[in-house]
Amino acid sequence: MSVYLKDMLSVIKELDIDAMKVSEKRWNNIAKPLNGLGLLEEVVIKIAGITRNPNVNLKKRAVVVMCADNGVVEEGVTQTGQEVTAIVAANMVKGETSVNNMAKCVNVDVIPVDIGIARDMYIDGLIEKKLMYGTKNMTKEPAMTKYTAIEAVECGIKIVKDLKDKGYGIIATGEMGIGNTTTSSAIAAVLLDRNVEEVTGRGAGLSSSGLDKKINSIKKAIEINNPEKEDPIDVLSKVGGLDIAGLVGVFIGGAALNIPIVIDGFISAVAALVAVKICPKVKGYIIPSHLSKEPAAIAIMEELNLNPFIDCNMCLGEGTGAVAVMPLLDMAMTVYKNMSTFEEINIDKYKPLS
Repeated sequence: MSVYLKDMLSVIKELDIDAMKVSEKRWNNIAKPLNGLGLLEEVVIKIAGITRNPNVNLKKRAVVVMCADNGVVEEGVTQTGQEVTAIVAANMVKGETSVNNMAKCVNVDVIPVDIGIARDMYIDGLIEKKLMYGTKNMTKEPAMTKYTAIEAVECGIKIVKDLKDKGYGIIATGEMGIGNTTTSSAIAAVLLDRNVEEVTGRGAGLSSSGLDKKINSIKKAIEINNPEKEDPIDVLSKVGGLDIAGLVGVFIGGAALNIPIVIDGFISAVAALVAVKICPKVKGYIIPSHLSKEPAAIAIMEELNLNPFIDCNMCLGEGTGAVAVMPLLDMAMTVYKNMSTFEEINIDKYKPLS
């Protein structure tokens, strides 16, 4: 582990209890039934603890989309070719993808990052952080070296630092990389200690024979590389992807820099899981969004002790699920900031039931 990564991990603290108490008191004084907004109240209290400030401000927000290719695509584990990663990344810069259109509705800036696309891009608006031209085929050798995996994690941390310096108060996670449900399933199988069949789904629409190829490729990758469950960076480097590694850094960066980070779907949830395995304190800084329909989604949410806000059967990626919860957070914040208190409207407060 590098000195930089060790330093960032060393500054991660538990959430600020005092700020959370002030936030909870505010909620309890608002003229409505106690805990009436459920998870929406809880998340605002949590964000107060993350930012160490009960005066929560989520007005400036971004979705960081890590884009990278995966060598395991050679094994026929996807419905589309590897070239799609570059095409979608280019369209993201133009504002033409699903996440772009959703983000416009809720004032979220889309930040696409080339951390490992398999060809040169050179497009204004695409952040250039390429570490490899796609990972190696993990069924034959490790996807990347440990050194490269750590570099990718550090890249994610530095992006969070840059966005914080620009005034962003919350960051959503997204990814684009053909084959990345295969790498995510491999990581999930190892870190959750589950059978590959339990954690592997059809991704972007595999046939039954395609799913069999995917499962067999993951099993082969795990057998050949023998990732060490107790060493999350070893797992990440051997059977992971650069997009996942970059997102691991985003989650760690959020925890180190007191910025709430929103999980998107299965792939970014796997990145969150790796980050928490590296440093358990990171867990407190993660905000859920939706429940992906990938098989391992529930198991990962349970492992992270998170309750997703919505269940829309989504599996698109790009950060669409994370962006989809922003209106819910906006509505919660409107009540939190603007609603009258019991005292202001001269009625008795609700009392907790015993």
